Amino acid sequence: MKFRVRHRDEPEINLIPFIDVLLVVLIFLMLSTTFSPHTALQVQLPQAGVSPPKQSPHEIVVAVSPDGRYAIDGVTLGGVGVEVLEAHLRAAVAEHKDAQVVVAADALAPHQLVMNVLDAAKRAGVPKLAFAAQQSAPR
Repeated sequence: MKFRVRHRDEPEINLIPFIDVLLVVLIFLMLSTTFSPHTALQVQLPQAGVSPPKQSPHEIVVAVSPDGRYAIDGVTLGGVGVEVLEAHLRAAVAEHKDAQVVVAADALAPHQLVMNVLDAAKRAGVPKLAFAAQQSAPR
């Protein structure tokens, strides 16, 4: 007796409805997206104005050159370490108690040289510290 062999189709997932649903979701996301990148934060930047200081403190200018030299109030120190900078700053601050140290670093000076000045100023107990910058041309 011969039995018939039934061919059964292999079960498979029908991908067409799945793709249709994903396409609808994609269209929904594209339509609901806002393309304005600056709406997250409303920031009002401060205006930079020049006003005369109430009391002009003595300024100790520390210049930093790109080749590793320092100058304190026009006196070149050469390539020195943090300890020498600290000693010079400590002596300069001892002369003027209300002195403000102004770091005038060249734009091409390595950041480590500027950090050395900041570290020496902290160790020397400098009460006030500022950075010198050029004013940009008005537009």
